[in-house]
Amino acid sequence: MTTSACDACLRRTWLIARLAGRIEVARHEGAQSTRTRLREILALGEKRLIAGLACTDAAAIRSELHEVEPDALRAECRRARITPVCRHDANYPARLLDLSDPPAVLHVLGAPERLAQLAGGAIDDGPAAVSIVGTRRASADGLEVARGLGRGLGAAGVTVVSGMALGVDSAAHAGALEVGGATIAVLAGGADRPYPPSKRPLHRAIAERHAVVSELPPGAAPRKWCFPARNRIIAALGGMTVVVEAAERSGSLITAECAADVGREVAAVPGAVTAWRSRGTNALLRDGATLVRDARDVLDATVGVEASAALDLDPGAGLEPRLSSVLRAVAEGRDTLASLAGAPDQAQPMLAALTELELLGLLRRVPGGRYVVAAG
Repeated sequence: MTTSACDACLRRTWLIARLAGRIEVARHEGAQSTRTRLREILALGEKRLIAGLACTDAAAIRSELHEVEPDALRAECRRARITPVCRHDANYPARLLDLSDPPAVLHVLGAPERLAQLAGGAIDDGPAAVSIVGTRRASADGLEVARGLGRGLGAAGVTVVSGMALGVDSAAHAGALEVGGATIAVLAGGADRPYPPSKRPLHRAIAERHAVVSELPPGAAPRKWCFPARNRIIAALGGMTVVVEAAERSGSLITAECAADVGREVAAVPGAVTAWRSRGTNALLRDGATLVRDARDVLDATVGVEASAALDLDPGAGLEPRLSSVLRAVAEGRDTLASLAGAPDQAQPMLAALTELELLGLLRRVPGGRYVVAAG
């Protein structure tokens, strides 16, 4: 595996990791919001960063930085099967350069040569990627919507970007993977370190087929500040950021703010006015965010209604034929076991297929013995 990050950018990344504990303390200082303060810290040059954070240890850390061997950092990446891609490299996603504090290096677990393609070029090139975020404590409906958005966008050839967190993020990634769509996971810790650990199988699937990225070097443990920091990367990579469910004070709203800061469109899925999970999303809609119900709404907003209508959002895309034909039949209105089976001897295999589609989260049973296609 080749590496392409320059010495200066690798040293910069080493320094950010070296000062990680001090960044956590410093982002809470001053009168500014912690989000604004963090962005300003990450935009500082090396000398000012050391002077501002290292205090009495500044001389020692400057000496350590001078002695850092970039080749040793590259070797660490190779051992972790990670490719460091710096902002001077052609594979670095151009959209990240819209940030005032773009990561010096993206550590890529997966296919670095495809990263720029997956994430898209300049924002005017169209929505090669859409970011989907939301609460970790998602409702059943929220998970269904997130998974449906991932499936629909993945089937339309749009890369789904998210943070692999519990809840909405993981559901969106899973939906994209189900239809063979592309997805990028942005982690708060090292790209080789699945977080949360319970998502190790999802982490493996994304790394094998697409890309897991982080601005921190291999093995780095996520700190609290790393989550809002990674949110700015999620926001910048997408042509639009869609918030599925979010409380009033939510990391997903930080992602939405970052998206607006770099000129990306912000969208939200509406929810019940009495539900705490919908307070953040409904507030975004009140303030002018685009209303999203499904993947078609996202495509209408990003590529235009005419172009969106020309895209095939087949609900059975990516499934084996026996399941895709059943899913299409339900989508077309044959929504009961009797109407789907046709003959008595077909009832048992049809019921098995319906159950399998339910377990995949693609169908739901509703009152009256009917089936409906899950949101998306």
